[in-house]
Amino acid sequence: MKQTILVTGGTGFIGSHTTVELQQAGYQVVIIDNLSNSKVEVIDGIEKITGIRPAFEQVDCCDMEALEGVFKKYPAIEGIIHFAASKAVGESVEKPLMYYRNNITSLLNLLELMPKYDVKGIIFSSSCTVYGQPSIENLPVTEQAPIQKALSPYGNTKQINEEIIQDYIHSGAAVKAIILRYFNPIGAHPSALIGELPNGVPMNLIPFVTQTAIGIREQLKIFGNDYSTPDGTCIRDYIYVVDLAKAHVKAMERVLDKPETDPVEVFNIGTGTGLSTLEVVEGFEKATGVKLNWAYAPRREGDIEKVWGNVDKANKVLGWKAEANIEDVLRSAWKWQKKLREDGIQ
Repeated sequence: MKQTILVTGGTGFIGSHTTVELQQAGYQVVIIDNLSNSKVEVIDGIEKITGIRPAFEQVDCCDMEALEGVFKKYPAIEGIIHFAASKAVGESVEKPLMYYRNNITSLLNLLELMPKYDVKGIIFSSSCTVYGQPSIENLPVTEQAPIQKALSPYGNTKQINEEIIQDYIHSGAAVKAIILRYFNPIGAHPSALIGELPNGVPMNLIPFVTQTAIGIREQLKIFGNDYSTPDGTCIRDYIYVVDLAKAHVKAMERVLDKPETDPVEVFNIGTGTGLSTLEVVEGFEKATGVKLNWAYAPRREGDIEKVWGNVDKANKVLGWKAEANIEDVLRSAWKWQKKLREDGIQ
């Protein structure tokens, strides 16, 4: 059995899939989550997939006393994967203080506790939003591209947290970190036992697509068709959530088992290919045979026009590569939505 890993936000979309991949790679997992945007039943799905029930504590990372209690209860924790954060661009524009309080305090608390409890490394869940809107010569965007002023408080919390990690380790803290800058995670586990289950109205494209397809939402809105892109809609790099989860396993191995590596490293995690919103919507219709009721709507504040990643560094240094094709990924999301309907959840 490998090391014990603390996964914050582990009942969430990416956290649950990463827990599965960690367990299948032989790690012990302790999940903490305040269940603000997820459901505890996700633990059952993880157990059905892996045959192992991860330890679970309902804790808010901003509650220092409760968080420290987890490290006292599980003294074997050697690594942390930090997902717990508020994550909706639009909501962050409306509720900036909530985003700053939640996303920054949670990281500060974890970093403060790591040396005290001999936790060696942390994988931080960052975002391609730190690049803002890259200039055309910086697309596909590399890890060396300039960090630009964030277009939303959500994006700004990712930039600030990256700086906090860099400054903390530069100060001599005896911990290591890998910062993973994700592009757009989509899809669901092929078993349809776990997937993306946002509370309330989805802020991300794919859950809105699948909820429209199944009749929960009356119409899908594509925000903006007047961007400077081939079809006028925004372009993103859509990464399969299972491929993304596997990148965390590779990163954790590197942080814990390779002492010669730099104390802070940054990797883009994406496919290296940009797809427009319209291409994804039409791709979903083609992959599933389901016609969507959709319409164009005005641009949404905080949205970036186009960004996709250069992922050569992750391919070469981490030994990781995105493998899934987009049609299979979209079918996995639809299978998950249908399973939710069967289970009477949505």
